[in-house]
Amino acid sequence: MKKNKINQEALDYHSQGRPGKIEVVPTKPYSSQRDLSLAYSPGVAEPCLRIAENKEDVYKYTAKGNLVAVISNGTAVLGLGNIGPEAGKPVMEGKGLLFKIFADIDVFDIEIDQTNVDDFVKTVKAISPTFGGINLEDIKAPECFEIEKRLKEELTIPVMHDDQHGTAIISAAALLNALEVAGKKIEKVKIVISGAGASAISCAKLYLSLGVKKENIVMLDSSGVITTDRKELDENKKLFATTAKLHTLEEAMKGADVFLGLSKGNIVNQAMVKSMAKNAIVFALANPDPEITYDDAAASRNDIIIATGRSDYPNQVNNVLGFPFIFRGALDVRATQINEAMKLAAVRAIAELAKEPVPEIVNLAYNKKNIAFGKDYIIPKPLDPRLISTVAPAVAKAAIDSGVAQVTITNWNGYVDELNKRLGHDNKLIRVVTSKAKQNPQRIVFAEADTYKILKAAMIVRDEGIAKPILLGNLAKIQKLIEENNLDLGDTPMIDPRLEDEKRQEYGEIFFRKRKRRGYTLHEARKIMNERNYYGAMMVEAGEADAMISGLTRKYADTIRPALQIIGTQDEVKKVAGMYIMITKKGPVFFADTTINVNPTAEDLVEITVLTAWAVQQFNIKPRIALLSFSNFGASDDVSAKKVRDAVAILHQKYPGMMVDGEMQANFALNPHLLSDNFPFCEFAGEGANTLIFPNLDAGNIAYKLLQEMGAAEAIGPVLLGLKKPVHVLQLGSSVREIVNMVTIAVVDAQSRKAGKQ
Repeated sequence: MKKNKINQEALDYHSQGRPGKIEVVPTKPYSSQRDLSLAYSPGVAEPCLRIAENKEDVYKYTAKGNLVAVISNGTAVLGLGNIGPEAGKPVMEGKGLLFKIFADIDVFDIEIDQTNVDDFVKTVKAISPTFGGINLEDIKAPECFEIEKRLKEELTIPVMHDDQHGTAIISAAALLNALEVAGKKIEKVKIVISGAGASAISCAKLYLSLGVKKENIVMLDSSGVITTDRKELDENKKLFATTAKLHTLEEAMKGADVFLGLSKGNIVNQAMVKSMAKNAIVFALANPDPEITYDDAAASRNDIIIATGRSDYPNQVNNVLGFPFIFRGALDVRATQINEAMKLAAVRAIAELAKEPVPEIVNLAYNKKNIAFGKDYIIPKPLDPRLISTVAPAVAKAAIDSGVAQVTITNWNGYVDELNKRLGHDNKLIRVVTSKAKQNPQRIVFAEADTYKILKAAMIVRDEGIAKPILLGNLAKIQKLIEENNLDLGDTPMIDPRLEDEKRQEYGEIFFRKRKRRGYTLHEARKIMNERNYYGAMMVEAGEADAMISGLTRKYADTIRPALQIIGTQDEVKKVAGMYIMITKKGPVFFADTTINVNPTAEDLVEITVLTAWAVQQFNIKPRIALLSFSNFGASDDVSAKKVRDAVAILHQKYPGMMVDGEMQANFALNPHLLSDNFPFCEFAGEGANTLIFPNLDAGNIAYKLLQEMGAAEAIGPVLLGLKKPVHVLQLGSSVREIVNMVTIAVVDAQSRKAGKQ
């Protein structure tokens, strides 16, 4: 991706709509005057008085217990240096977003215009009553060491400078496992550390706690090896000064077991790696360019174990594996600090998780059949949903055992269940599907490529490695839009069907053979290939594309009709159906049929249900299917209710392994408590449904559009079910984000169908 293009995309991401990345959302009702009188005056006086009597009640009556401050002065922002507090704010907002989506922790980001250590500490201390924990971020060394030390001494809430400890914890977990794979003992290995900033110093200190010998560490800064004869070293560098007669990185790496890079890109060559000891371990963590590229390191020797900070190679050392879950555990026991025992507990929990069998959702996300512990998997993947329920309890236990917890957890199984419920599958589904799509991008033909939104979406999926776009449309118009909007689509194929005489003739003849007894002449068959939806569908049918996307500017039927005529339905499928994925706070809910069948029969509902169940399973989700009605389990003999009831009876008879029930009202289907209390015989009474089949098009279409417009859910779809090959239809006027989501779904759909034929 060209630098100017990603710059503009990043600016658009942060500026479009509501500026920034976070907002404050009320957690209590506020629609009535009574609600407001409870939220503020006079009702708010009651919790105020209780807290005045007992300060600890602040955790009972306010959000303090789940609120972390992400605080920076902007003196060491990413690789940008001292750019100031305002310029650092986007990073702090981003950190807040990560806290929320990975661990359900709320964040206020606070940027302090203060570089003096005393004044910085004084400011943070003054605002600390607001928060349950403090995450220091992007503060330059050596001041960051003193700031964190003093705040930990003077405050009774968890404080952690993630730049120091985040990389240390994650890389330490990776180191333990890499040493195990390499067959080396930690107390004997020689480690070279390139970099002497906050992160490097913290890594070295944590490695000492794990058993590394200080005399076996050689650290380098921008002036070379840190030796005892160098003058003007600060206290942290003095701690790791060596007496060895070494001066350069090249000299230091000879015979070393481990290289840890926390400096800058491209400073290590293959000869240096080759000079290392047997079963060398290389952690090249500079971002975005590592000290040596993964490919160069891997090519230098066969016995190497490599980790980087990048997501596009194995063994990514990513702080997001640690900080959200460390704070989660600390907050949940109201720890007064994050101490060494808690950090080491996180290290060992992360390391042990990599040795556990990987859940299928992780294999799915990375398009692997069986990720297993070894040289290419020494650390868990960032999308592993087990991290919150593995790391947070380990940290909480360590806090209790080390005496810094103010709350004791006795029911650990219940705590793990609570953690798993905190984050529904909702915020992971698109990330998981996107990761899977990237593992094997498919050729997606865009039938409406002479529109800006389609071109923008095509550029995004191409640049992100999600799909390989093929653009259909007026070439002059496409080129004009690309130039006017400064888009870069590289060598993406662009086709104007009207100019493809030979291919159009070929496609027309194929179409004529399919439709010659359905009212088409050869001349008409050739002529209709001028229409892009027909041409695009024929590309999919002929194997020249893997899926088609259309519908942004066309009526729904105008996209479906060519697909049905050319591609046709799957074997034994009589009806196609439309499914929406509704991304809700409680997780994804699948709606069908929402777009095609106006008044399906009981037999039609059976077929729609079977198609939908298959589609849901492609996301590695077990469908719990409710067939909806205005009636609950025989309460009405109305024709509509009876139709749904009959469909359920057929499904129970023909598909005994399917978790399906009905007829039932939507509130019962989605509320497991309501369902269990009233209809405990329902197959999914304890969990509630995640897949809803509507009795007719009115109900399904109205339901998804209401949810979407009221902001209660994000709708992805419609996903077209029942065709032999993937064709998916966009909503009229879809946003670029919605188009990208649909393309991602189409890629995974194509992958699944190909895998099914193997």
